[in-house]
Amino acid sequence: MRVAIAGGGIGGLTLAIALREQGVEVDVFEQADELREVGAAVALSANGVRELHRLGMEDGLAAISTESSALFIRDGLSGATVAHDPLGPTYREAFGAPYYGVHRVPLLQLLADRFGPEHVHLGRSCAGVEHDDDGATLRFADGASVRADVVVGADGVHSRTRRALGLGSDAVFSGTVGYRGIVSVEELPSLPDPDAIQFWAGPGAHLLHYAIDGGRAVNFLAVVRVPGWTSDTWREDCTTADALQAFAGWHPAVTEMVGAPENGARWALHDHDPLDTWHDGRVVLLGDAAHAMLPHNGQGANTTIEDAATLAALLADADPQDPVPAIEVYEALRLPRTARVQAWTRRAADLLHARDDAGVAARDAGLSNLTHDLGWIHGHDTRVALSAQTEEAR
Repeated sequence: MRVAIAGGGIGGLTLAIALREQGVEVDVFEQADELREVGAAVALSANGVRELHRLGMEDGLAAISTESSALFIRDGLSGATVAHDPLGPTYREAFGAPYYGVHRVPLLQLLADRFGPEHVHLGRSCAGVEHDDDGATLRFADGASVRADVVVGADGVHSRTRRALGLGSDAVFSGTVGYRGIVSVEELPSLPDPDAIQFWAGPGAHLLHYAIDGGRAVNFLAVVRVPGWTSDTWREDCTTADALQAFAGWHPAVTEMVGAPENGARWALHDHDPLDTWHDGRVVLLGDAAHAMLPHNGQGANTTIEDAATLAALLADADPQDPVPAIEVYEALRLPRTARVQAWTRRAADLLHARDDAGVAARDAGLSNLTHDLGWIHGHDTRVALSAQTEEAR
């Protein structure tokens, strides 16, 4: 079995590591001239962390990550606590792995070091894919191509692999934009519980943040509903005052945070409606290319890691002459779960952005026991899911 992966982000590298661990020949082709990740940091919940631990990265991941102490949902205007759940040891005992905040750059470097640079090919932008009964071809913008038994499109929300296959439409604008940043805790005198992951919910907007860098800093994403997005790109520069204006009148902890960065930028937040299928023959999608989701529940990276673990296990046992049945099992296992996560994430934004008294009451009721309600996400184990599928097939 030989596998070619388009995309050298978290999903592509995790898949590559998992495949190589099981004896599969694999190469990664990344369009950028260097490995890099978009965005400042990422939240890794137990369902993602357990898979990285299985790949031998437990110590390395702990060294670059910060474990969240608790989860708070707060009213963005008053700061009152809507919901609170302990994390730390309580979370680890419940779900079998920690809840981490980690900067994307050291995470990507950890994955790249684990895989090794010799099979990561930079500056290779996907221009098309083809497949036949004997294999699949990944073609690049520079005219080169590579032949493999399976091609995996792990090339993100604006996936060129997905477009080449004609699987679904492009990602759609969600009606929200995000302001991101990393702020030193010293700059946030009004912030309660800086070691916790916290949501501040208010009319038409919310703020999410969690600790990184050993608790010395917080990574934040401030999300605001807007009438539309007219820029030709998914990111545009803006002033910090734009973010501050969107949160005028909110709790001082919120305004201190969104007003701290020297340079401002906003991202158009996109997702997909669930696709009908993730594959065409020997070419298959993974991560954001298959199921881009909004960041309101912190599951983009985690479900991508789940994808990688599942696909690697199935391809390792597949017949190189006919890998399609394994790909079909992967899709059958992963598509319903990720569609459910996508739906919940959209619902979360509606709850967090309540504008009137009735909406706030529904928000407080709907978010009052979040960790319990989302146990099906955080407690997911790909090995258990695979085992259950195997038993069902028998």
